[in-house]
Amino acid sequence: MRIERVRQWVRWLYRYRSIRLTPEGTKLILFTLAVGLAAINTGNNLLYLLLAMLLSLIVVSGLLSEQCLKRLEVRRHLPEYLFANQPTTVTLSIANRKLRIPSFSLRVMDVVQGAAVDRGLRLPHLPPRASVLLTYPLLVARRGYYRIQAIKLLTPFPFGLFIKAATLPLESEMVVCPELRPLPDTLAQDLTIQGHDQALLRRGQGASLYNLRLYRPGDDSRAIHWMTTARQSKLIVRETEAEDQRRVTIALSTAIPSNHEQDFERAVTLAASLTAFFHERSYALRALVGNLEIPYGIGEVHLYSILRALALCEPIPIVESATVPDAFRTLGDGSERLESVFLVLPWPDPRLTAACQGVSRVVLASELA
Repeated sequence: MRIERVRQWVRWLYRYRSIRLTPEGTKLILFTLAVGLAAINTGNNLLYLLLAMLLSLIVVSGLLSEQCLKRLEVRRHLPEYLFANQPTTVTLSIANRKLRIPSFSLRVMDVVQGAAVDRGLRLPHLPPRASVLLTYPLLVARRGYYRIQAIKLLTPFPFGLFIKAATLPLESEMVVCPELRPLPDTLAQDLTIQGHDQALLRRGQGASLYNLRLYRPGDDSRAIHWMTTARQSKLIVRETEAEDQRRVTIALSTAIPSNHEQDFERAVTLAASLTAFFHERSYALRALVGNLEIPYGIGEVHLYSILRALALCEPIPIVESATVPDAFRTLGDGSERLESVFLVLPWPDPRLTAACQGVSRVVLASELA
């Protein structure tokens, strides 16, 4: 029973602890071996005493470095969403739960896909019962899930002979949304013009000026147009133009030939950029990502639900015998009032273009600069 416990402890120590010799530590080990051999061959008590001191130095170094890494509590704070190729800030909270012993010379690293990633974080001194916040920028190049598996703490304390590392299981996962790029000028102008063409001019709640008229009892005093009132010496109120909520559907085809993977990634980026473009202009948004449909909605939560679907979508190899999905066949059928439909294609798919002739515009991935 004791042997099994020892084995379990050794496995735990090997999994969460590691030690590496520094150049100085290598020299010390070699010198200690040389002194040990000389002491055995000569029987000189002074050499035995020197050997004992060197071995004690090694043992003390191991004990003190272990104390530096014990009872350290680490928490990671990171955003729920981030965007590809856009830096964000990650915060680490490190607390020393020891009552009397401080920690020295700590390096903090993330473990991503089994490899330690140096973020440039150094902590020279952490007093007992104290905590500190460390921040670093994080830049992820690809969309999708991004996982940080653990935290790795390293210290060369006290003599710099060994670098001892402790791996703390601390898994974090976030969704990396597709990169948002500015739309080409010609495409942005076309989208803006099309949005104005769909506007209905009528009196109602809004921001644009519709008409000026004389003040009537019961009118809101905040609607008085003071410049015109001063010029005509009469109370003049302004009427605003009603803003009917316009709707946009962004459909992304995920069926591609085998040699269009880069075009697919560009199409995903284009779909995400279109979504952000219309969200900034307060459109109601609907998304069709392959066979996944996200109904109309507004607001930040709805925006991120679309971006999440785009972040996690995967290309599907195209099959010649496959039929066009029903959701794409009904695009642009005119059933929705004030609706624009944009079909985003990774490649010029004639089969899908012919089936979706009612869409407002077909946008190819090659249009994104």
